[in-house]
Amino acid sequence: MKSQKVTFKNNKGEELQGHLILPKTQDPKAYAIFAHCFTCGKNLKVIKQISLALTNLGIGVLSFDFTGLGQSEGDFANTNFSHDVEDLIQASQFLEENYTVPSLLIGHSLGGTAALFAAKKLQNIKAIVTIASPSQPSHVENLIKSSVEEIEKNNEALVNIGGRDFTIKKQFLEDIKANDTEDFLSDLKKPLLVMHSPLDKIVSIKNAEELYKWAYHPKSFISLDQADHLILNDSIDASYIGNLIGSWATAYLNLQEEDNPALKSHSQSSATLKLKDKFTTHLKIGDFGSIGDEPIDYGGNNYGPSPYDFLTAALAECTAMTLHVYAKHKKWDLQEVKVHVDHEKKKVEQKDGNTIQQDVLTKKIEIFGNLDESQIKRLVEIGDKCPIHKTLHSDLQISSELIS
Repeated sequence: MKSQKVTFKNNKGEELQGHLILPKTQDPKAYAIFAHCFTCGKNLKVIKQISLALTNLGIGVLSFDFTGLGQSEGDFANTNFSHDVEDLIQASQFLEENYTVPSLLIGHSLGGTAALFAAKKLQNIKAIVTIASPSQPSHVENLIKSSVEEIEKNNEALVNIGGRDFTIKKQFLEDIKANDTEDFLSDLKKPLLVMHSPLDKIVSIKNAEELYKWAYHPKSFISLDQADHLILNDSIDASYIGNLIGSWATAYLNLQEEDNPALKSHSQSSATLKLKDKFTTHLKIGDFGSIGDEPIDYGGNNYGPSPYDFLTAALAECTAMTLHVYAKHKKWDLQEVKVHVDHEKKKVEQKDGNTIQQDVLTKKIEIFGNLDESQIKRLVEIGDKCPIHKTLHSDLQISSELIS
């Protein structure tokens, strides 16, 4: 997983702070926007865990602080539910202009309800996921019901939510009452996944039932057994939720694995590189497919090991296997071996006074087991006799030919 900080403007020109979480080994196959819960923020643990699971499936995830929350600019007291919906629309526009148009909206609690309203306005959104979301925005009034009378009377009140004080204004109450999910959900006709815990004490599962009833097919429901509202307890792993979302979304976001063209080769190893991918290279290694690349500093995407990484890995692997075979033959109690290999280029002065760059491979071996000093010493010696070690020291011949 790779994370980078991003900023974009809301429709009032205020700067919103976000995290764009990307797959570590590939370009994103799709982008998602994650809307956090009421008065929460982008750094909530559940968002990070779900995002990580989604990146493993090739989905990039943008999470951000709504206006007036976290690190984003703006006054929370002057925002409302409709502002959150507009923030999601601006987030979609940001991705479209700078990366790729997003196709998945995910929302936690009230963020899920906002995602439904935003999806109504965003033609690019192909699927929506709600997690522990109220069926109506007005449900939030239950969190502040002890202060509603004061808000109505004085136009605002200081309300404690989750241990923090927030100023809630009368316009906020008016806005959540003016937005009705049932009015449009049956006409949305976009794939919807409703996820909810039957034990949720903040937003009852009755809300999930209503969302499911109002929505048009295709729609799905998954019970988050034993989870609390914020999914902070240990009874359910948020990464599990992310994997479920990814599996469900595959049917709607075209997330199929890209074919590895190198696997079509009949040679032991093969590499296929398209220049548009910089140094990202599809590899066939024996019967297995892999990805090779160069670090970002070298102009690559850092989606896989570099050629020298594969070289050092081959030497390390071969050495470990050779020690295993030798110890087994000798019936020695070798239990584990670790081989560490580093590559560097060093300046070496020759006899004629000229300096050349020489490749240096440094191999360090850790040996574990019931072995005496002589056995350990012998194993280290045997490590230098592994086939790859011998090949690197041999008079190696490499031939090249063009295939037409």
